[in-house]
Order: sequence, then C-alpha cells, then structure tokens
Amino acid sequence: MSALRPSTEGDAAWIAELRAVVLRDDLQRLGRYDPVRVRRRFIDGFVPAWTRVIVVDGTDAGSISMRADADDVWLEHFYLRPDLQGRGIGSAILGAVLQESAGRRVRLNVLTGSSARRLYERHGFTVDTEDDVDVFMSMSVPAISPG
Repeated sequence: MSALRPSTEGDAAWIAELRAVVLRDDLQRLGRYDPVRVRRRFIDGFVPAWTRVIVVDGTDAGSISMRADADDVWLEHFYLRPDLQGRGIGSAILGAVLQESAGRRVRLNVLTGSSARRLYERHGFTVDTEDDVDVFMSMSVPAISPG
C-alpha cells in the first residue's frame, strides 16, 4: 500500500541520494553523470512545501514535487526506489497528484531515452519539445465536473 506524506527539511539528504540512484543510468548514457552535481542540484532547489514523500508499506520510498507558477503546475523530482518500480505505485501516485491539478496544465521534463517517459505518455502527457538531453512534456488535466 502506498501513500503520500508532507516532506520536511530532514528528507532532503535521502531524496538527493535516491535521485542519484534513479537518474544514474540515464545520465551516464547521456554522458552527463556527475555524482556531486546530481545530488547538489536537488539539495539547492529543495522546497519541502512543494514536495511529498511516497510511503510504501510504512517505509519512505520516493518523492514527488508539484510547483505551481502563474500559468502551470510543474511536476518535478518524481523518484521511486528502483526495487519498487514496475508495480503500479508510480502510476497510482501520478494519477492522484494529477487529480489535484484538475483544470490546470501540468508540465514536466524527463531525460531523453528514460523509461519514465512511457509512464507519462500513458497518463496523457505529450511532447512539447525535446533536445539531446531533455524531453519537455505537458498535459491539460480536465476539470472535475460537479455532481
């Protein structure tokens, strides 16, 4: 069973470490893996108010951040322990946070060649632009109709 909890400043270090593990293969394939930079980029931009921790069977297992700007909501820092991937947990979490963004456009970027792109496409994201490193995707989440 999975759930979300609010994050705290104390979550930054372990999420940064998880980020390094989750992104390592893709970043190495792209020739962009730096073990210090991959952690530092997360730590430098970590905002607990935007981030929730994914809890699986009572254990912290991942994170997801949703940052709203004037026009859109940005889905950022969506990481799940590799041993839990492929079980539908990420899909369930993504579906739940998308419902919270009803009536808004949600944007994200994923590394070129990442298997995570398939998850986003299954949920309705389409490609806006892409380059050698990043694929920028978005979707308009339908508003929830009353009744």
